[in-house]
Amino acid sequence: MKAMIFSAGLGTRFKPWTERHPKALAPVRDKSLLQRNIEYLRQYGIKDVIVNVHHFANQVTDAVKKNKGWGSNVIISDETNELLDTGGGLLKARELFTPGERFITCNVDILTDLDLNKLLAFHDENKPLVSFGVTGRKTSRYFLFDQNNRLCGWRNTKTGEERIELACDVLTQKAYSCVVVFEYDIFKLIPFAGKFSLVDVYLGLARDHLILGYDHSGDRLIDVGKPDSVAVAESLFD
Repeated sequence: MKAMIFSAGLGTRFKPWTERHPKALAPVRDKSLLQRNIEYLRQYGIKDVIVNVHHFANQVTDAVKKNKGWGSNVIISDETNELLDTGGGLLKARELFTPGERFITCNVDILTDLDLNKLLAFHDENKPLVSFGVTGRKTSRYFLFDQNNRLCGWRNTKTGEERIELACDVLTQKAYSCVVVFEYDIFKLIPFAGKFSLVDVYLGLARDHLILGYDHSGDRLIDVGKPDSVAVAESLFD
């Protein structure tokens, strides 16, 4: 099984570090965010890892070479010419995945101890197109699910924006963990091109395809989105 770590973002919330470095190489204790995610995947036997690059791309590729992929086979997906967001980045990397084989994606700035074996078992049991981790933590943007954990919509509590794809009497809002299992068929179904978000992919396919949320509330998880979140991450992860 292969995985992809989304690492190409500009990291605008992470200045001043990202004025001279990519966020992927920001250190948490003595390890970069990229190293931590590569090692996280390797715990579950996933050693073939695709990493997309854009912002200070050479620093990422040089770090991968210098550290020999931190023990994994790291494949670079180069977005130097155009930053494509998560959905566009995934689609660009299509040829780097194994046809017919499911795969995992995660975000370089999310640290978690979500048990991938449990997520994969959930995916195997329910046989959706996509399964992704969610928790009950507070945020401003939520996915909305029915009583069977099927994705039905999305809500931004800060702006009041809401998008419902499947009508349901009771919708439960949960926060996205950015750890996802995809069936390879996703590549035949993505209705977008260029730069676009995976959120748009999920919502665009939710009506006609089974997309499920796997609740792992209680696991450690932090979005290392701003410099002050590094100290919190260091308190949670060795």
